[in-house]
Amino acid sequence: MRVLVFGQTGQVARELARGRPEGVTARFLGRDQADLSDPAACAAAIADCDVVINAAAWTAVDRAETEEAAATVVNGDAPTAMARRCAALGLPFLHVSTDYVFDGTGETPFSPTHPTAPLGAYGRSKLAGERGVLAAGGKALILRTSWVVSAHGANFVKTMLRLGAEREGLNVVADQIGGPTPAAAIAEALHVAAKAMVRGADGGVHHFAGAPDTSWAGFAREIMARAGLACQITGIPSSAYPTPARRPLNSRLDCSAFEAAFGVSRPDWRAGLDEILQELSHAA
Repeated sequence: MRVLVFGQTGQVARELARGRPEGVTARFLGRDQADLSDPAACAAAIADCDVVINAAAWTAVDRAETEEAAATVVNGDAPTAMARRCAALGLPFLHVSTDYVFDGTGETPFSPTHPTAPLGAYGRSKLAGERGVLAAGGKALILRTSWVVSAHGANFVKTMLRLGAEREGLNVVADQIGGPTPAAAIAEALHVAAKAMVRGADGGVHHFAGAPDTSWAGFAREIMARAGLACQITGIPSSAYPTPARRPLNSRLDCSAFEAAFGVSRPDWRAGLDEILQELSHAA
Protein backbone atom coordinates (compact mmCIF):
# COMPACT_ATOMS: atom_id res chain seq x y z
CA MET A 1 0.00 0.00 0.00
CA ARG A 2 1.37 3.36 -1.07
CA VAL A 3 0.47 6.17 1.30
CA LEU A 4 0.85 9.88 0.57
CA VAL A 5 0.99 11.97 3.76
CA PHE A 6 0.58 15.71 3.96
CA GLY A 7 2.80 16.69 6.88
CA GLN A 8 6.35 15.83 7.84
CA THR A 9 7.42 17.38 11.12
CA GLY A 10 4.16 17.40 13.08
CA GLN A 11 3.48 14.94 15.88
CA VAL A 12 1.18 12.61 13.95
CA ALA A 13 3.20 12.78 10.72
CA ARG A 14 6.38 11.82 12.54
CA GLU A 15 4.66 8.85 14.13
CA LEU A 16 3.20 7.82 10.78
CA ALA A 17 6.75 7.71 9.47
CA ARG A 18 8.08 5.69 12.39
CA GLY A 19 5.23 3.22 12.73
CA ARG A 20 4.67 2.04 9.17
CA PRO A 21 3.29 -1.51 9.05
CA GLU A 22 4.90 -4.15 6.85
CA GLY A 23 4.02 -3.73 3.20
CA VAL A 24 3.37 0.00 3.51
CA THR A 25 5.45 2.61 1.74
CA ALA A 26 4.89 6.27 2.48
CA ARG A 27 5.81 9.60 0.96
CA PHE A 28 5.69 12.65 3.22
CA LEU A 29 5.13 16.15 1.89
CA GLY A 30 6.53 18.94 4.03
CA ARG A 31 5.77 22.61 3.63
CA ASP A 32 8.49 22.97 0.99
CA GLN A 33 6.69 20.45 -1.22
CA ALA A 34 3.06 21.15 -0.34
CA ASP A 35 2.27 24.42 1.43
CA LEU A 36 -1.25 24.24 2.85
CA SER A 37 -1.63 27.97 2.29
CA ASP A 38 -1.75 27.04 -1.42
CA PRO A 39 -4.64 24.54 -1.69
CA ALA A 40 -4.35 24.13 -5.46
CA ALA A 41 -0.71 23.13 -5.16
CA CYS A 42 -1.62 20.56 -2.50
CA ALA A 43 -4.24 19.02 -4.77
CA ALA A 44 -1.78 18.93 -7.65
CA ALA A 45 0.76 17.05 -5.51
CA ILE A 46 -1.52 14.03 -5.16
CA ALA A 47 -0.24 11.26 -7.43
CA ASP A 48 1.31 7.78 -7.41
CA CYS A 49 -0.44 6.52 -4.27
CA ASP A 50 -3.27 4.29 -3.07
CA VAL A 51 -4.47 6.46 -0.21
CA VAL A 52 -3.91 9.99 1.11
CA ILE A 53 -3.64 11.08 4.75
CA ASN A 54 -3.73 14.74 5.77
CA ALA A 55 -1.79 15.05 9.02
CA ALA A 56 -0.89 18.71 8.51
CA ALA A 57 -2.82 21.63 9.99
CA TRP A 58 -2.77 25.09 11.50
CA THR A 59 -2.58 24.22 15.22
CA ALA A 60 -1.87 27.66 16.74
CA VAL A 61 -5.26 27.88 18.47
CA ASP A 62 -4.84 31.32 20.02
CA ARG A 63 -3.20 32.90 16.96
CA ALA A 64 -6.14 31.77 14.86
CA GLU A 65 -8.31 34.29 16.72
CA THR A 66 -6.48 37.15 15.00
CA GLU A 67 -5.59 35.29 11.78
CA GLU A 68 -8.78 33.37 11.07
CA ALA A 69 -8.64 33.85 7.30
CA ALA A 70 -5.18 32.29 7.10
CA ALA A 71 -6.15 29.47 9.46
CA THR A 72 -9.22 28.73 7.36
CA VAL A 73 -7.18 28.42 4.17
CA VAL A 74 -4.89 25.87 5.85
CA ASN A 75 -7.52 23.97 7.84
CA GLY A 76 -10.49 24.44 5.53
CA ASP A 77 -9.60 25.16 1.91
CA ALA A 78 -6.52 22.91 1.68
CA PRO A 79 -8.15 19.66 2.87
CA THR A 80 -11.18 20.45 0.73
CA ALA A 81 -8.94 20.71 -2.33
CA MET A 82 -7.17 17.48 -1.38
CA ALA A 83 -10.47 15.65 -0.91
CA ARG A 84 -11.79 16.83 -4.27
CA ARG A 85 -8.64 15.62 -6.01
CA CYS A 86 -8.87 12.26 -4.24
CA ALA A 87 -12.53 11.95 -5.22
CA ALA A 88 -11.63 12.59 -8.85
CA LEU A 89 -8.90 9.95 -8.72
CA GLY A 90 -10.95 7.42 -6.73
CA LEU A 91 -8.53 7.50 -3.78
CA PRO A 92 -9.52 7.19 -0.10
CA PHE A 93 -8.75 10.34 1.87
CA LEU A 94 -8.15 10.41 5.64
CA HIS A 95 -8.23 13.74 7.47
CA VAL A 96 -7.36 14.46 11.10
CA SER A 97 -9.71 16.84 12.92
CA THR A 98 -10.42 17.95 16.47
CA ASP A 99 -12.79 18.08 19.43
CA TYR A 100 -12.76 21.89 19.03
CA VAL A 101 -15.61 21.57 16.51
CA PHE A 102 -17.90 21.13 19.55
CA ASP A 103 -18.95 23.73 22.12
CA GLY A 104 -17.75 21.68 25.09
CA THR A 105 -21.00 21.79 27.04
CA GLY A 106 -22.26 19.04 29.31
CA GLU A 107 -20.41 15.99 30.59
CA THR A 108 -21.47 13.35 28.09
CA PRO A 109 -18.92 12.21 25.49
CA PHE A 110 -19.66 13.74 22.10
CA SER A 111 -20.75 11.27 19.42
CA PRO A 112 -19.63 11.77 15.81
CA THR A 113 -23.18 12.83 14.90
CA HIS A 114 -23.55 15.43 17.67
CA PRO A 115 -24.25 18.94 16.34
CA THR A 116 -21.10 21.02 15.93
CA ALA A 117 -20.75 24.49 17.43
CA PRO A 118 -17.14 25.72 17.60
CA LEU A 119 -16.22 28.26 20.28
CA GLY A 120 -13.53 30.02 18.28
CA ALA A 121 -11.68 30.57 15.04
CA TYR A 122 -9.58 27.40 15.20
CA GLY A 123 -12.65 25.23 15.64
CA ARG A 124 -14.45 27.05 12.84
CA SER A 125 -11.49 26.56 10.51
CA LYS A 126 -11.36 22.83 11.25
CA LEU A 127 -15.11 22.49 10.81
CA ALA A 128 -14.81 24.20 7.42
CA GLY A 129 -12.33 21.50 6.45
CA GLU A 130 -14.63 18.72 7.62
CA ARG A 131 -17.54 20.09 5.63
CA GLY A 132 -15.41 20.53 2.52
CA VAL A 133 -14.04 16.99 2.75
CA LEU A 134 -17.51 15.49 3.09
CA ALA A 135 -18.91 17.66 0.29
CA ALA A 136 -16.17 16.48 -2.08
CA GLY A 137 -18.12 13.27 -2.52
CA GLY A 138 -15.27 10.78 -2.40
CA LYS A 139 -14.47 8.01 0.06
CA ALA A 140 -13.22 9.96 3.07
CA LEU A 141 -12.59 9.49 6.78
CA ILE A 142 -12.59 12.37 9.23
CA LEU A 143 -10.89 11.34 12.46
CA ARG A 144 -11.48 13.75 15.33
CA THR A 145 -9.04 13.48 18.20
CA SER A 146 -7.98 15.46 21.27
CA TRP A 147 -5.05 16.52 23.45
CA VAL A 148 -2.32 15.09 21.20
CA VAL A 149 1.02 14.36 22.87
CA SER A 150 4.34 12.79 21.89
CA ALA A 151 8.08 13.11 22.40
CA HIS A 152 8.18 15.51 19.44
CA GLY A 153 7.32 19.16 18.94
CA ALA A 154 5.52 21.34 21.45
CA ASN A 155 2.85 19.68 23.58
CA PHE A 156 1.51 19.49 27.12
CA VAL A 157 3.75 16.65 28.29
CA LYS A 158 6.95 18.42 27.28
CA THR A 159 5.78 21.71 28.77
CA MET A 160 4.91 20.07 32.09
CA LEU A 161 8.25 18.26 32.24
CA ARG A 162 10.14 21.50 31.66
CA LEU A 163 8.15 23.51 34.19
CA GLY A 164 8.00 20.64 36.67
CA ALA A 165 11.78 20.48 36.75
CA GLU A 166 12.02 24.23 37.38
CA ARG A 167 9.28 24.83 39.95
CA GLU A 168 7.96 23.45 43.20
CA GLY A 169 4.34 23.88 42.18
CA LEU A 170 2.11 24.70 39.21
CA ASN A 171 -1.47 25.81 38.76
CA VAL A 172 -3.19 23.77 36.05
CA VAL A 173 -6.74 23.96 34.73
CA ALA A 174 -8.98 21.34 36.33
CA ASP A 175 -12.40 21.96 34.76
CA GLN A 176 -11.52 20.97 31.18
CA ILE A 177 -12.02 17.22 30.75
CA GLY A 178 -10.87 15.08 27.82
CA GLY A 179 -8.77 12.20 26.62
CA PRO A 180 -5.03 12.72 26.15
CA THR A 181 -4.07 10.92 22.95
CA PRO A 182 -0.58 9.68 22.07
CA ALA A 183 0.33 10.62 18.51
CA ALA A 184 1.69 7.11 18.03
CA ALA A 185 -1.76 5.67 18.70
CA ILE A 186 -3.35 8.08 16.22
CA ALA A 187 -0.82 7.03 13.59
CA GLU A 188 -1.56 3.37 14.20
CA ALA A 189 -5.30 4.02 13.95
CA LEU A 190 -4.83 5.89 10.67
CA HIS A 191 -2.75 3.06 9.20
CA VAL A 192 -5.42 0.51 10.15
CA ALA A 193 -8.23 2.63 8.72
CA ALA A 194 -6.28 3.45 5.55
CA LYS A 195 -5.64 -0.23 4.85
CA ALA A 196 -9.30 -1.06 5.44
CA MET A 197 -10.49 1.75 3.17
CA VAL A 198 -8.14 0.72 0.36
CA ARG A 199 -9.76 -2.69 0.62
CA GLY A 200 -13.23 -1.19 0.37
CA ALA A 201 -14.29 -0.12 3.87
CA ASP A 202 -16.38 3.00 4.26
CA GLY A 203 -15.10 6.16 5.89
CA GLY A 204 -17.32 8.75 7.56
CA VAL A 205 -16.84 10.88 10.66
CA HIS A 206 -15.21 9.10 13.60
CA HIS A 207 -13.69 9.85 16.99
CA PHE A 208 -10.46 8.51 18.46
CA ALA A 209 -9.03 9.64 21.82
CA GLY A 210 -7.10 8.23 24.73
CA ALA A 211 -8.62 6.78 27.88
CA PRO A 212 -9.47 7.30 30.66
CA ASP A 213 -10.84 10.83 30.45
CA THR A 214 -9.16 13.24 32.85
CA SER A 215 -8.57 16.92 33.49
CA TRP A 216 -5.46 18.83 32.49
CA ALA A 217 -4.59 18.97 36.20
CA GLY A 218 -5.06 15.22 36.53
CA PHE A 219 -2.93 14.66 33.47
CA ALA A 220 -0.24 16.95 34.88
CA ARG A 221 -0.18 15.05 38.20
CA GLU A 222 0.31 11.78 36.34
CA ILE A 223 3.14 13.28 34.31
CA MET A 224 4.91 14.45 37.47
CA ALA A 225 4.42 11.12 39.21
CA ARG A 226 5.63 8.99 36.32
CA ALA A 227 8.57 11.31 35.64
CA GLY A 228 9.60 11.30 39.29
CA LEU A 229 9.17 15.06 39.71
CA ALA A 230 8.17 16.55 43.06
CA CYS A 231 6.29 19.49 41.54
CA GLN A 232 2.85 19.85 43.16
CA ILE A 233 -0.15 20.48 40.91
CA THR A 234 -2.96 22.73 42.09
CA GLY A 235 -6.18 22.59 40.10
CA ILE A 236 -7.68 25.91 39.02
CA PRO A 237 -10.76 26.90 36.97
CA SER A 238 -10.41 27.96 33.34
CA SER A 239 -11.52 31.45 34.39
CA ALA A 240 -8.28 31.81 36.34
CA TYR A 241 -6.20 31.12 33.22
CA PRO A 242 -7.68 33.26 30.43
CA THR A 243 -6.51 32.67 26.85
CA PRO A 244 -7.36 34.48 23.60
CA ALA A 245 -9.31 31.42 22.40
CA ARG A 246 -11.93 29.73 24.55
CA ARG A 247 -11.24 26.07 25.23
CA PRO A 248 -14.06 23.51 25.46
CA LEU A 249 -14.74 22.37 29.02
CA ASN A 250 -15.95 19.00 27.79
CA SER A 251 -13.63 17.36 25.28
CA ARG A 252 -14.84 13.81 25.92
CA LEU A 253 -15.27 11.87 22.68
CA ASP A 254 -17.39 8.76 22.12
CA CYS A 255 -15.05 6.49 20.17
CA SER A 256 -17.25 3.38 20.04
CA ALA A 257 -18.16 3.74 16.36
CA PHE A 258 -14.52 3.78 15.29
CA GLU A 259 -13.79 0.67 17.33
CA ALA A 260 -16.80 -1.09 15.81
CA ALA A 261 -15.81 -0.10 12.27
CA PHE A 262 -12.05 -0.66 12.40
CA GLY A 263 -11.38 -2.77 15.50
CA VAL A 264 -9.17 -0.17 17.18
CA SER A 265 -10.01 0.58 20.81
CA ARG A 266 -9.15 3.72 22.77
CA PRO A 267 -5.48 3.68 23.80
CA ASP A 268 -4.52 3.94 27.47
CA TRP A 269 -2.73 7.29 27.54
CA ARG A 270 -0.87 6.31 30.73
CA ALA A 271 0.96 3.57 28.84
CA GLY A 272 1.57 6.02 26.02
CA LEU A 273 2.92 8.54 28.51
CA ASP A 274 5.40 5.98 29.81
CA GLU A 275 6.64 5.40 26.27
CA ILE A 276 6.99 9.14 25.67
CA LEU A 277 8.94 9.58 28.92
CA GLN A 278 11.21 6.68 28.01
CA GLU A 279 11.92 8.12 24.59
CA LEU A 280 12.67 11.56 26.04
CA SER A 281 15.03 10.06 28.62
CA HIS A 282 16.96 8.26 25.89
CA ALA A 283 17.19 11.47 23.90
CA ALA A 284 18.49 13.49 26.85
